[in-house]
Amino acid sequence: MSLWMQRTALFLLTLAAPHLVPNDYWIGVLTRICLYTTLALGLNVVVGFAGLLDLGYVAFYGIGSYIYAFLASPHFALHLSFWVALPLTVAIAAVSGILLGAPTLRLRGDYLAIVTLGFGEIVYLLLINGDRPVNITNGVNGILGIDPPRLGSLTFSRNHEYYYLFLAFLLLALLISTRLAHSRIGWAWQAIREDEVAARVMGINTTKAKLQAFAVGASFAGIGGGLLASWQRSVFPDNFLFYESINILAMVILGGVGNLAGVVVGATLLVALPEIFRGFHRYRMLAYGLMLIVLMIFRPRGLFEGNRVGRREPETSTLEEETLSLVEPGPPVGQ
Repeated sequence: MSLWMQRTALFLLTLAAPHLVPNDYWIGVLTRICLYTTLALGLNVVVGFAGLLDLGYVAFYGIGSYIYAFLASPHFALHLSFWVALPLTVAIAAVSGILLGAPTLRLRGDYLAIVTLGFGEIVYLLLINGDRPVNITNGVNGILGIDPPRLGSLTFSRNHEYYYLFLAFLLLALLISTRLAHSRIGWAWQAIREDEVAARVMGINTTKAKLQAFAVGASFAGIGGGLLASWQRSVFPDNFLFYESINILAMVILGGVGNLAGVVVGATLLVALPEIFRGFHRYRMLAYGLMLIVLMIFRPRGLFEGNRVGRREPETSTLEEETLSLVEPGPPVGQ
């Protein structure tokens, strides 16, 4: 079967998926798969394409959800249309990505991870305590009564309607990711991921490229946040705990860092597996965790062969041998 036929069959299967599952609960699971795959594709831009370890990605997710809630709810008496509020949400999320990226341009690896982790915690604390002295976020009570999306005379209210809405944005995110991966900026991100110093020497504007990676990744999170708010009709700070960042990062790593098909499969597995094991009650997370451990032992680079993140460091033994050959004197003449 040709690649084109495989893709067509997969596309038809995704369209028919709501009619193939047994009940509305599983349609909701399919909808969450679409949501988390979109989020994972955004983090894949930052981690997989550009090699920037971001542990605070959930912050952009939360920013997107709350911005959408501000624009389409009674909280500030604004009731913008979904099709107006979501682009504004994405734009603000992208700006927040740039604001995070700007002061962290000199950081790499663990140091960057710590800073982004701190950013995620700061955003969470702002959401929790944003109800005083001026009520902006409504604190732990969250924001309720968010307007549902409308398309002509159709008001979205059922899971299968949201599934097709989320699927449309997922396909858009896949298209953008594919085009980026094979674009000039995509190759620049690859160069930075492999060796930032060499990329800079070759004339790549690493500052601009990193900011673009943060902005694109944050904009995908903004899409996910807006979709979540419109689906739940409410948002709460506890929707955006640090655990969510780790969960999304696990989706990227499990599938294969930098591999788009792998990200889709990883997100699907990590959303569906806990539901499949729900019948085990207290043991379901144990079975889920053991399965992840086994997968990482036998497929350490992901189910699909992902691109390696990080700089290519020389082997220690080789480096030591080269250094010793330069500094150690040779044998005396005549011996």
